[in-house]
Amino acid sequence: MKKNAVFQYLFIDYYSATPKYLQLANSIIKAIGDGKIKKDEILPSINELSYEYEISRDTAEKGYKHLKKIGVLDSVPGKGYFVKTSDVKQRLKIFLLFNKLSPHKKIIYDAFVLALGELASIDFYIYNNDFDFFKRLVNNNKNDYTHYVIVPHFMEGGENAFDIINTVPKDKLILLDKLVAGVDGQYAAVYENFEKDIYGALEQALPHLSKYHTVKMILPAHTYYPLEILKGFNRFCQQYAFNYKVVHNITNEPIKDGETYINLMEDDLVILIEKILATKMKVGKNVGIISYNETPLKKIILNGITTISTDFQMMGEKAAELILNHSTQHVEIPFYLTIRASL
Repeated sequence: MKKNAVFQYLFIDYYSATPKYLQLANSIIKAIGDGKIKKDEILPSINELSYEYEISRDTAEKGYKHLKKIGVLDSVPGKGYFVKTSDVKQRLKIFLLFNKLSPHKKIIYDAFVLALGELASIDFYIYNNDFDFFKRLVNNNKNDYTHYVIVPHFMEGGENAFDIINTVPKDKLILLDKLVAGVDGQYAAVYENFEKDIYGALEQALPHLSKYHTVKMILPAHTYYPLEILKGFNRFCQQYAFNYKVVHNITNEPIKDGETYINLMEDDLVILIEKILATKMKVGKNVGIISYNETPLKKIILNGITTISTDFQMMGEKAAELILNHSTQHVEIPFYLTIRASL
């Protein structure tokens, strides 16, 4: 049987975190927009797609149904799917690169995708804080993207990140969550001011912190979190005469009355709570907890965990807004203290 010519225009990247059905749909839209697939052209069957790309029939069908829902395809029983219109308006093709996927990163992603709308094609990748993988993904994806949205956090090697980021055309670049020293030119950014943010949040919390004599930050020795957070923490504790300590391993740290703990990693929060519950001390009275980054569960745990956090939904929305407005503005996202029972 002769292979359907449409296959040469379809592509699935198995390294991408973008759902395969969306990759399939986006490649069809692009091929139609480029004039390579014509109106009324019959597309490969669901079985053919499943076999060719080693995906499930459900995934293939979901891709076609998505395109049918937005009016690009139609179908005839017994004949399959065909191109309903060649008038596709997908003018945005976005390379979206996250360091990891966490509850707060998902908030950014969802807000970003929703704000751009259905006809924006997004290729989503996660490099797991690995600089070499980051470098490979950026260098291997110099395709016809209209925008490159990059979250630059690394476990190590990040001091050279600006060299890689500078290879991206600046009119297409949006740095997300963090600015990177050495990136030049006119580019867009939506970012946190880490040192200023934590200092200001802890300053707002002073009336509640005053019943504790020591503030401890739980920060793994090997971390992707910016060192500016530590600078802001140290400056606050020195300014307001708190005893303070950076704890690299909470598992081995004794819990004492009169201490407040600031956790950055979610796993450390679980260990900290377990250690406190194993004592007779009460959270919010004998021991305080402040957790970095708001998530829905923190509103509930122990009658509420106090958080310091940026507005992740706004971050995703603002990044989309910069793209839609063709802006190279730098937008600093506000940082909030939410006092709950744990402090």
